[in-house]
Amino acid sequence: MLGVVVTAHLYRELPDMPEGELAKVRAAVVSAATMAELAAEVRLGEVLLLGKGEDGSGGREKPSILADAREAVFGAVYLDLGADAAERLVLGLLVDRIDEAAEGPGGHDYKTQLQELAARDFDQLPEYELRDEGPDHAKRFYAVVRLGGQPKGRGEGRSKKQAEQDAARRAWLDLTEAEARDRPVGVSTGAVGAAAVPSGESEPRDA
Repeated sequence: MLGVVVTAHLYRELPDMPEGELAKVRAAVVSAATMAELAAEVRLGEVLLLGKGEDGSGGREKPSILADAREAVFGAVYLDLGADAAERLVLGLLVDRIDEAAEGPGGHDYKTQLQELAARDFDQLPEYELRDEGPDHAKRFYAVVRLGGQPKGRGEGRSKKQAEQDAARRAWLDLTEAEARDRPVGVSTGAVGAAAVPSGESEPRDA
């Protein structure tokens, strides 16, 4: 259901975008990392029923569990309230992310790439801290992105979005370069192997 709603919306709103770029946007938007971020934003992990072991090991913050829970909510709305209600919910939560991904599909959306790397390699989601300086007509934004409470990248820009993208870019580059240095010659796995593929090329997750 999730993939169908997003695909239909993309074809309606972006009729001139090449099919390959549409596929990249769709994959980025319905990825496990995006679903986990949506779940974290509404604190969905706090209301999950988990076993003692999973709960004790931090399962309520694990991106893989949060992503599955978010998709389960979409599916439940579809089953209980119908396709129209499910579509309104999905687009209400994802339309901003669709617009952001459409602005720079492929290798330019570093927030999405960092989310996917963090979820895959660290089972965590990035957290952003923002501050601003200057008068309203010339405000400058500064961002710090953290993984596990540790700062991984700092950025700045003329908007919150630019600052977060800049911080994500620096963190993603540092993490992938570090793994490239540590990886044995001739081996291409993990984040570095994935870095050669544009963000969103992995198989999307549908509810």
